[in-house]
Amino acid sequence: MKKYVYLFSEGNGSMRELLGGKGANLAEMTGLGMPVPQGFTITTEACTRYYEDGRQIYPDIQEQIMEYLDKLEKMTGKHLGNPDSPLLVSVRSGARASMPGMMDTILNLGMNDVICDAVAKLTGNPRFARDSYRRFIQMFSDVVMELPKSTFEQFIDQVKEKRGVTHDNELDENDMLELINLFKDHYEKNIGEPFPQDPKKQLMEAVRAVFRSWDNPRANTYRRMNDIPYSWGTAVNVQSMVFGNMGETSGTGVAFTRNPATGEKKLYGEFLMNAQGEDVVAGIRTPQPISALQDTMPEVYQQFVDISQRLEQHYKDMQDMEFTIENGKLYMLQTRNGKRTAQAALKVAVDLVDEGICTKEQAILKVEPHQLDALLHPTFNPAALKAATPIATGLPASPGAACGAVYFTAEEAVAAHKTGAKVVLVRQETSPEDIDGMVSAEGVMTARGGMTSHAAVVARGMGTCCVAGVSGVKVSEENKTITFADGTVMHEGDFISLDGSTGNVYVGKIETQEAELTGDFGRFMGWADELRVLKVRTNGDTPRDATQARKFGAEGIGLCRTEHMFFEESRIKAVREMIIAPDEAQRRKALAKILPMQRGDFEAIYRAMGGLPVTIRLLDPPLHEFLPTDPEDIAELASEMNIEVDKLTGIIEGLHEFNPMLGTRGCRLDVLYPEIAEMQTEAIISAAINVWKEDGLRITPEIMVPLVVDVKELRFVKRKIKAVADQLIENAGIPMKYMVGTMVETPRAAITAGQIAQEAEFFSFGTNDLTQMTYGFSRDDVGKILDRYFEEKILESDPFARLDQEGVGQLVKMAVENGRKTRPEIKLGICGEHGGDLSSVEFCHRIGLTYVSCSPYRVPIARLAAAQAAVKYPKD
Repeated sequence: MKKYVYLFSEGNGSMRELLGGKGANLAEMTGLGMPVPQGFTITTEACTRYYEDGRQIYPDIQEQIMEYLDKLEKMTGKHLGNPDSPLLVSVRSGARASMPGMMDTILNLGMNDVICDAVAKLTGNPRFARDSYRRFIQMFSDVVMELPKSTFEQFIDQVKEKRGVTHDNELDENDMLELINLFKDHYEKNIGEPFPQDPKKQLMEAVRAVFRSWDNPRANTYRRMNDIPYSWGTAVNVQSMVFGNMGETSGTGVAFTRNPATGEKKLYGEFLMNAQGEDVVAGIRTPQPISALQDTMPEVYQQFVDISQRLEQHYKDMQDMEFTIENGKLYMLQTRNGKRTAQAALKVAVDLVDEGICTKEQAILKVEPHQLDALLHPTFNPAALKAATPIATGLPASPGAACGAVYFTAEEAVAAHKTGAKVVLVRQETSPEDIDGMVSAEGVMTARGGMTSHAAVVARGMGTCCVAGVSGVKVSEENKTITFADGTVMHEGDFISLDGSTGNVYVGKIETQEAELTGDFGRFMGWADELRVLKVRTNGDTPRDATQARKFGAEGIGLCRTEHMFFEESRIKAVREMIIAPDEAQRRKALAKILPMQRGDFEAIYRAMGGLPVTIRLLDPPLHEFLPTDPEDIAELASEMNIEVDKLTGIIEGLHEFNPMLGTRGCRLDVLYPEIAEMQTEAIISAAINVWKEDGLRITPEIMVPLVVDVKELRFVKRKIKAVADQLIENAGIPMKYMVGTMVETPRAAITAGQIAQEAEFFSFGTNDLTQMTYGFSRDDVGKILDRYFEEKILESDPFARLDQEGVGQLVKMAVENGRKTRPEIKLGICGEHGGDLSSVEFCHRIGLTYVSCSPYRVPIARLAAAQAAVKYPKD
């Protein structure tokens, strides 16, 4: 019989895939002899079976759960549902990849009317017993029965207002009894039956709910963002409860072995006395810094310090730990590698190497490539910041600068972001349901919550600026207003600026400036460059792009799109003359006007790249894209071109195609109009000759022919290129070489790559179009269907953002293998935006590409992704 349940004492840290991250770490801590409350883990395989079995937990799994419950009862000497020795448990999710706040947790399970009275009698603390029961009713109702949590919060607020108190912990035992009755009545009214009193039924319903939460909207969004497969499933951890809400010698907290915002080597965290863990992360009360525990409970503090140091040494990484103190005794509830800002990630990685805790190879894996994005974008301009006065200050929960229009719900933030607006999400306190809004926002501000609140942890992981727990601020999500202590009121759509490094909040817009990439960043990226095998180039069409990309470490240009140079106002007229020319002679006349413009562009790009390789793609888009469609614009162009409006309209209509992306574009233009390829070749080669002679930069131009589907097509265009290029180089009298290659962006090109390599000296995989043609999706319109495809699990990620390795990737792999058979020395690259995606870069490394090319701001991300791929998949 397959084993679906393990005691913590039966597992270890290597069983992450089966026990999930939380279960594996609890098992590991148990094995290290740390004070972990006993429990058991229901495996990820049980979760995947739950979905395979039509969202049911079949009897064989239920029987194992009850068998292990019996073992837990024997180990603890307590029994679920027994008033003489009551066992209460927590039921928590735990996927193999950390997903903070994305799935569900239930505490105090096993509570019912009888057990509540028994716990009150056994502990001599009726308030504690009733507080635990009302929390359980609220969590069970929310997580299992999906009754909105906010309704229960309203009941709590009503009772606090009636009592004239501010915090939950100021309510007494009678208030707690009142809340229990209010909660139970609300449950029965909405569910149609009394709150369940059978603890074993409660347990099975809770396990089912945690499995179900693997498929909730926020978890699905988080998985797509972080490339976590749906097929992994989540484990469920059932653990005997320890209580931080038993009085003033009990408490709960969350701490990191280093500062997750800065990386400083200092224990960092918060705790609350007389509270349960959810109180800390939800931001319901303002917690105390972990250092204050030294005064409150010095022995417990020292024990915790010792354990945290052991855990960091053991896992060789900064740890994020949850703990509870019950009547003066410390218990460890969780440890995991801590989420951290990009700045902190770099500092921690560098420091761990300097401290001899880990190697460079291990350190490289400790920074998530997408986090570097947070270091590459602007911060507030110091002069502008100096002139601004903060209106409020909160906790600097996640560094960086954010400026945008205020929105109060995740839905409104997403909608505004889709219109192109910059958004700041402002909430009383965030919840996991806000994940979509946080993704869409430049920054997040909350009125409540600490440095380890949900908003802070998730924002840090995403590299999003966050200011939490802003004092003296009232946020009304209903009225869509923020009221500051001085009486200032902001409304939806007003601009606000947040400084995530200081916690300052400003009304209005503040000017920003480019980030500086020095110190730890330079050292760390130096290690990445030592380790990686893949070269990293950039997609750049202007000298500015090239200069920026070189600052970020680009080793050349993998895609220069020549058509982007044509759209400038000073050039478009000559381009249009070329398009509407009635014959070749007139076309060549117009092309002669474009030639010096293109040559100048290429000279500037060559100089900006300082002799590094530059791949220039010949004209690709359909010609109609350069012509107007509006009647007024057509009339204006006709006047400029001295041509009749009707005649110009006829030319434009003649160029119209039903599916232009599959029409007269790419190399087809050069077959129909060879003079275009000849002009562009002259510009590319003559620019290289000029830079060679004037600057001493020995350029080897790489001329790329787009959209080839057949070797004969490439052979035809290549002959035209060679005729021009060879003559220019001979006339210049220099030993300059050049390369002619192609962009593999159609399935047929990938399939016939062995033949095409007879003519192509390099391949560059245009995976944007290759994905479009392989899937039959329009990349401009696919957004209309993707949400539904995600919802139905037809797709797990956007194939235009993350390379489809099973389909498109196999075409690329086939082309690589067949191209190399024909031409062993062929240079192989990828120039779609997949070149900056972690999983896609790993794939490119594994199949042996020469380089990846991506937009300038993704170059450092690709460099790190390539280094991580080299560490994970070393070459023989």
